[in-house]
Formats: sequence, C-alpha cells, structure tokens
Amino acid sequence: MSSHDMQCGAVRRIVIVGGGTAGWMTAAPLAQRLAGHPTQPCDITLVESPEIGTIGVGEATLPTIRVYNAALGLDADDFVARTQASYKLGIEFKDWGHVGNRFFHGFGDFGPALAGIGAHHHWLRLAQAFNQMPALEHWSMPSVMARDGKFVPPNEQTPGMTDAYSYGYHFDAGLYAAYLREYAVARGVRRIEGMIVAVEQHPQSGFVTAVTLRDGRRVEGDLFIDCSGFRGLLIEGTLQAGYEDWSNYLPCNSALAVPCASAPKLTPFTRSTAKDAGWLWRIPLQHRTGNGHVYSNGFTSDEQARRTLLDGLDGTALDEPRQLRFVTGRRRKSWVKNVVAIGLSAGFVEPLESTSINLIETAVGKLLELFPDRDCSPALADEFNRVMGQRYESVRDFIVLHYKLTARDDSEFWRYCAHMAIPDSLAHQIALFRDTGRVAIVDRGGFAEPSFVAMMMGLGVTPRRYDPLAERVDLRVVHGHFAQLRDMIAQAVARMPAHGAYVAQQAAAGMAARAAA
Repeated sequence: MSSHDMQCGAVRRIVIVGGGTAGWMTAAPLAQRLAGHPTQPCDITLVESPEIGTIGVGEATLPTIRVYNAALGLDADDFVARTQASYKLGIEFKDWGHVGNRFFHGFGDFGPALAGIGAHHHWLRLAQAFNQMPALEHWSMPSVMARDGKFVPPNEQTPGMTDAYSYGYHFDAGLYAAYLREYAVARGVRRIEGMIVAVEQHPQSGFVTAVTLRDGRRVEGDLFIDCSGFRGLLIEGTLQAGYEDWSNYLPCNSALAVPCASAPKLTPFTRSTAKDAGWLWRIPLQHRTGNGHVYSNGFTSDEQARRTLLDGLDGTALDEPRQLRFVTGRRRKSWVKNVVAIGLSAGFVEPLESTSINLIETAVGKLLELFPDRDCSPALADEFNRVMGQRYESVRDFIVLHYKLTARDDSEFWRYCAHMAIPDSLAHQIALFRDTGRVAIVDRGGFAEPSFVAMMMGLGVTPRRYDPLAERVDLRVVHGHFAQLRDMIAQAVARMPAHGAYVAQQAAAGMAARAAA
C-alpha cells in the first residue's frame, strides 16, 4: 500500500458553524494553511446567521494574541488602526481582597532571578530584614508604566529590559472579527449567511455529514467546527457532549455590557473593580470605553446590577446595557467524532483575566497540530480534549483564586466566596505559596509564576517563608540589586511616551500605509 493510499482520506471540506470572534479566528489560520493548495485543496465554508447577535464588546487579550496575529502575517499598525485598539500592560484590581485595596497584575516579572532564585523570594527576605519594604510591584516594569500612563513596546528604547514586560491589546471584538473575515475570504473561505435548521448524521458512524439552512440549502463537510456560542449547536445539540458546570466555584452567571465615551486619558491597562455581588470591567479603546458588570443574580437583582454598572462609568453611556446569561464550565469533550468546538461552544470561564480569546487561539493551534484525516482518529480527539481540558481547568483555578482569597465580609456574595469549597488543585497551590513562597504550575502553557505571585500577594497572602537558598546571597548585594533595578525602571519609564500619544502615532501609521496601498 502506498503512502498516497493510506492518506487518501484527507479532509477536503471544512464547515465552520458560526461567525463572530471564534468563527473568524478559526477561519483565518485554516485558510492560510489549507485553502488554495495545488494538490490537496480544502474548501472552507463558514455559515453565520445575521439574526444571531455575536457578543461584540470591547475585548481585552493576553500577550499571546500577538503571536496569533504575527502567524497570520498581520501588520501590527494596520491592526491597531482597523480594530480601534489600544495597548494592555495588565489589569488593575480595585477593592479585591478588601475594600480600598489596589494592585496590578502586569504582563512581566519582578526583575531577573538572583543566583537562580525568583525575585519575589529575595523581596520576601528583604521585607523580613527591613520592615519598610515598598510593594513588590515597584519592581514590575509594566506596573510602573501603567501607573504613569506610559507605553512603548519592549525594544531598544529599554536597554537591558527587553524581557522585562510584554503586552496585549484592547480592541473592538466586532471590528476584529470583520478584519479577520476580510483576511479569510481573500484566501478562499466561502461565507454563507443563513439559519441552520437541521443537522444530518451518518447512520452508522454518527459523524455529522451536512447542515441544512432555513431556505433549504445543504452544506456538506468532512470536518465541522462548532463556533455557535453558548448553545453549542453541534457539539451539544447534536452530539450531546455533556457540560461540566463550575458555578459552585464561580457563582457569577450574568453580565451587563455597555460602551461609554472615552476618558481624556487613554489608559494602557484593563481595570477590574470588585463590587457587592461581582465586579466591573473597564476596557479603553480609541473611540470609546467598553464597560461591563459581571455578577451573580443570586446575590443581587438585575436592576441593582444595572445601576451599579451605570454609576461606575467614567463617561456618558453610549447605549442601553445589554444583558448576557451564562453558566461557567466546559464541555466534557470539545472534540467528538468529526466535530470540534471552539470558543464559547467549548466552555466559558468568566472574563476576569481576558482568557476567552486565548482559549480560541489555543484550540485553533492545537487543531492544526492534530489535524485529522476524514476518519477523525479518536486518539487525536483524546489528545485535543486532554490538552484543552487541562487549559480550561488551569484557567478556572486561576480565576477562582481571585474570589477565594478575600478578606471581604461586607456582603453575602463575598462571604460565600470566602467559605466556598475549591478544587483540590487550587487548594494545593494556595497552601504551598502561603507556607513556602513556591508556586505550583499545573499547566505550563497557562499563567506563569509571576502572575500567581502578583495575584496572591496582591490579595494579601504574604508567604511565611522564602526559598532558604536565597540566604546564600549576601544581603547587601540583594539590597543593591533591588535599589538599582528600581532606579532603572523609573528612568526607563520617564523617557517613554504617553500611551495615548503612542496609540495615535501607530494608528496614523496604519491608516497611511493602507491609503498608500
């Protein structure tokens, strides 16, 4: 048997069900890699319904979005111009842990390791030796930049600090989906508008073979990707993958979203403000600010939640708040037979750390890495489900951490969070850090050590001990290192442009390049 015979079952037709961010973020890389091949052409069709609203809010991302965009060959300035984007250095947390608390979870570390030991251990040692140690985030480059409203990408302007920080973006999710749609369609993706009313399955295998639209059109495929949002039209509606409900760990089940007029100063960070029964998000775009209130309707009324949201705006509301309901959790399997769920159809962990788009990036990347033949080997599905299951659970634990580590008892909601049972994996991470300052990383592709350090210390957990090997470094050397690093950061940030000015410059460059083309 020739290798050609073994591979003759190549996937020739991919059908993506649903547009929005997930649909077009899936279509673009698939088109780039698979469409238009001279010997192995693959037709990609995306079916979206104009009747089904997508969740097009201001969206915040992790730095991994830059890897995704770069892999597509997108021009960074053009992207900033087209999606009304601004830059994101991390998240400012207000009133989490206790009322009046403020700390920053930045995209960066707390300076280089000393003698191979993480900076926070040395900081803990200094804090024990000198009672008046400034907060650890003074040694976080992105935290200092955010506080001063500065931004420039890590490059030659910050010598010796190119690895000191990273950044993501804030952008308009609707504009981003349209941007990727243009990219995908230019590379051969066929877009069909219509409402799916029926799903056909193979009588023996149960594989999905086609979807039927309301007007009678049939769209056949070998591989189907379910980007239909919370409803999970194929993965749940047809294949009944099952859903693991995490609302006992994450009680928020509702959100209200509203844009408002921009503030005079464009901030290079997302803000999350804890409230009586949830939290508010603030995401600054060029043309407006995205806002929302994530809450539990078991602890407050929708009307009260709406008032909390509108009272928290720092500009005029530009619309009526839109209501969303959700159940946090994930599909038991996001790849079943020849259907792969990506985006909200695969699961939802609330937007507290801007992980939604990262979970789409991860799923699309993993699908390409494990791309099947037409028979969709169950072993490939098992590996995809293992990796995605681990990622969803590690994100879940990181989010639960934000609620569990609270000293707030001013509302029923926070009392519930303080006393709720948590996953064993997270209980271990908290206990280990509290006692020894060590961080247990369960998922190497997820949040790294500095993120856990920023969150746990920001929420008030000061480890009882530090790494004993830190004692091997002369204390004066450690003190000198921290003093010098703090000065270097302050000097570097002082030279940087204001974030708003930098965004305007990049957006203008993007517009000019497009006009010239």
